[in-house]
Amino acid sequence: MEDDRVRVHSLRRYPVKSMLGEAVDSLFVDEHGAEGDRRLALVDTATEHVASAKQARLWRGLLTCTANANAGRVNINLPDGTEVAADDPRANDLLSQLLGRAVRLVSKRPAGATVERPDPEQLLELGLDADVGGRILEIGLGTPGDSFTDDAPLHAITTATLDHIGVEALRYRPNLVIQTPADQPPYIENDWVGAELVVGTVRLRGLEPTPRCVVPTLEHGQLPRAPQALRTPAAENRLEAGSCGVAACAGIYFKTTTAGTIHVGDPVTVRA
Repeated sequence: MEDDRVRVHSLRRYPVKSMLGEAVDSLFVDEHGAEGDRRLALVDTATEHVASAKQARLWRGLLTCTANANAGRVNINLPDGTEVAADDPRANDLLSQLLGRAVRLVSKRPAGATVERPDPEQLLELGLDADVGGRILEIGLGTPGDSFTDDAPLHAITTATLDHIGVEALRYRPNLVIQTPADQPPYIENDWVGAELVVGTVRLRGLEPTPRCVVPTLEHGQLPRAPQALRTPAAENRLEAGSCGVAACAGIYFKTTTAGTIHVGDPVTVRA
């Protein structure tokens, strides 16, 4: 698909897994994912699972925190206005107090790192504090290196899909938001599995649709809950999605085949 209306709308990275992140004007990407993205995570010292808001009962408080990575140093802003560097000795205690569980920040993905993923649609039905069964998933299997991505190095979603569902991009935690023309249908990303995206000098290969968990429905900072972020794709776009099996999907996972820097406004060409 060659259409000069298809461009990079915005770029985001999330220095600490499951915390709010930051919009950036440019983003270097390679086989490890986006530079500065999901390079840190919290580990629950009781279970050794990586803390993820997928298990909303325990970890939705992470979405009240914002992490940024200026000049290579990660800083975390807590909801009370406190700012702490990730390498500050106080960070673990402050985050443990906020979350009500003992946690530690780590910068290297442990071998066999896992997250809890309760069934997201049951959580919506029964409530976020319900004891809902699900899966223990090993993360990062598709991403070389030490970052804490779930299934693949990069995640993208289109404005067509976001506008149709009626939610903000940050709820889905993409690295790339791709501007598509008004006449493009939602979930056009489904057609990009196996395709190549050319973004300036960068080449990306579409891997699989992105399965949606409960996270997009949760409060994000000042944003209220948005159940339609899961319910709409669950009703309209259920697909086979890697380790999650058949799931509600919105967006697409990518890997980088030619590394480089992506800029906001870069044209995007899709090649089958």
